[in-house]
Amino acid sequence: MNQNLFSGTGMAIPKIMLPKKSVDLEKWAVVACDQYTSEPEYWNQVADITAEHPSTLKITLPEIYLHDPDVDEKIERINQTMSDYLENEVLEDIGQCFVLTERTFSSGLTRKGLVAALDLDCYDYSEKTRSLIRPTEGTVENRLPPRLKIRKNALLETPHILVLIDNPEKTVIEPLYEQKDRLEVLYDTRLMLGGGHLRGYKVSDPEHFEQIAKGLKALAQEKVQRQKYCQDGTSPFLYAMGDGNHSLATAKAHWVSVKEHLSEEQAIDHPARYALVEIVNLHDHGIVFEPIHRVLFGVTPEKFIKETLEELDKDHPGSLFTRDVPIVKGDYHHIGIHGKRLKGTLSIENPGTTLEYRTVQEYLDVYLQKHPEVKIDYIHGEKALKSLTVNPNNTGLEMPPIGKFTLFRTVLQEGPLPRKSFSMGEAYEKRYYMECRKIKP
Repeated sequence: MNQNLFSGTGMAIPKIMLPKKSVDLEKWAVVACDQYTSEPEYWNQVADITAEHPSTLKITLPEIYLHDPDVDEKIERINQTMSDYLENEVLEDIGQCFVLTERTFSSGLTRKGLVAALDLDCYDYSEKTRSLIRPTEGTVENRLPPRLKIRKNALLETPHILVLIDNPEKTVIEPLYEQKDRLEVLYDTRLMLGGGHLRGYKVSDPEHFEQIAKGLKALAQEKVQRQKYCQDGTSPFLYAMGDGNHSLATAKAHWVSVKEHLSEEQAIDHPARYALVEIVNLHDHGIVFEPIHRVLFGVTPEKFIKETLEELDKDHPGSLFTRDVPIVKGDYHHIGIHGKRLKGTLSIENPGTTLEYRTVQEYLDVYLQKHPEVKIDYIHGEKALKSLTVNPNNTGLEMPPIGKFTLFRTVLQEGPLPRKSFSMGEAYEKRYYMECRKIKP
């Protein structure tokens, strides 16, 4: 890793591996593993499409399978497949470079990004972190062990992580995009199952390295000035997690474990010290914040509303449920309720928190402890929410979107948001796995 040029930015130039030219990239690239977690039919389709082909499906573990009885065997196969792809030269080393990405969605919107390595020594996912790379959502520690099992013996990583920079002047990624016609095209492919299109350009010119480093350092200085509204005990940060909070937290936890057995000199350039991510600009028109809804499995809406109103009556006596959007005065959080036979709005009076997500998640955490028979999943898209609540024994909570331009300020002042507070786009707009990097010496 070339750290000198990017000193103080938390970024490094990675050594990238990509599939060789004979690999069908539409079958290679698979959507982020934390999507479609209640839709096995989606992953069955992916398995059918990729069955006889090299694919990132075979070196990642979709979260829908995390609790399968044969998960350990699946992890062993993943690690073996990584070894096979390296031995059989399915993957080729294209050298030390960044990758400029151009993702076009079915809507016509385009999202630009820069695949880079981030220094995990500059990242801390604890709630009171002051790190340069900041989590935006609370990390659930018990979600890390199965991911750590995969990373522990993995030879490779392939990223679905999207990391945000707050760069309204568009001085870091966008100048490269303006020069894309002068860059080598590394891949150019359609993405399966409605994922749109993905193109990648090689960024390896020292001039471009200097341009990126200069832009990041200027942005870092600007953040120090702009974030003078910091509360006591907080400090400015340059990067905020967009997608993949738990994946980056897993990489960090793994690095902490590896680092314990290294000398200071060995730790400086160890590949596990870094995580491959895609950097995106919060101000890119292709970055759209979508809400993440909640579905409760095993409780009817009627029962859930009755119990919830009884509970809320203790501290929020003005709370109510109506079968439409209520016209009420005062301080309320409004949450849509979806069910087969009952739909409406739950209005929580004097919530005491800024975000609906904090109000709802704090309540649901307590509710689920009292009702272990009820399970929860976090759903992207209103269509999926409605399809899952056709079952009369399921209850859907439709959450409002949060404003993307307030994200950095909110995280700075209040710390990480409750888990699953926002999504950057719908499920099919998430990052598809493409680039790989070795994480063992």
